[in-house]
Amino acid sequence: MSRVLRVGVLASGRGTNLQALLDAGSRPDYPAVVGVVISDREDSRSLARAQAAGVTALFINPKDHSDRSAYEAVLTKRLQASDVGLVCLAGFMRILGSAFVRAWQGRLMNIHPSLLPAFPGLNAQRQALDHGVQVTGATVHFVDEGVDTGPIVLQAAVPVQATDTEETLAARILVEEHRIYPEAVRLFAEGRIHVSGRKVTVR
Repeated sequence: MSRVLRVGVLASGRGTNLQALLDAGSRPDYPAVVGVVISDREDSRSLARAQAAGVTALFINPKDHSDRSAYEAVLTKRLQASDVGLVCLAGFMRILGSAFVRAWQGRLMNIHPSLLPAFPGLNAQRQALDHGVQVTGATVHFVDEGVDTGPIVLQAAVPVQATDTEETLAARILVEEHRIYPEAVRLFAEGRIHVSGRKVTVR
C-alpha cells in the first residue's frame, strides 16, 4: 500500500468533523490519518477528541504572538514538523491570512454548511432559512484567499423542511458533512483530485 497521508486539523469548537476524520483514519483501508490537531482555544473539545484518539493535540494561543502572520507562521511550522501533507479546517474560527493560504495552496480544505457559492460565511443555515430555499447542504472546498470561495471538491444536498429551525437543519447538514469530509480526504490521499482553475475533477 502507498504511504498513508498525514493530515493536520485546525479546529476551534466541538470537533465533530474532526471526529469523523479520526474515525475514518482508524479504519485499516483508509489512506489517511490525522497526525496533529491544533486549536486556538484551550478549552476546545477538539483537543480532547485528539488526545482520546492518541493524536498530538496542541493549543497555540494567538495572544502569544505579535500579529496574525506571526501566529500563522507558528501554525505552519508545527504542521510541517508533523509531516502533514494536507491541512483540514474543522470549525476553525479564524480567518487565515494570504501567506498561510498560499503556503498550503492545493493542500488546504474546509467544510461549509451550505451548497456553495450560496450562503458563504457565518450562519449559513440561518441564511438558507431566511432565503426560503428548498434545498441546502454541505460543501468541501479548497481554501483560497476569499471567504468560502475556493474550488469545490464535493457537495451533498439536504432538503429544507417546512418545520425546520436553524438547529434541526444544522443537525441534518452535519450528518452529510461527516460523510463527505472523510471522502474528500480519501480522494486527495489517493491522488484522484485534479484542479484546473475553479473546476475540480475526480479521476
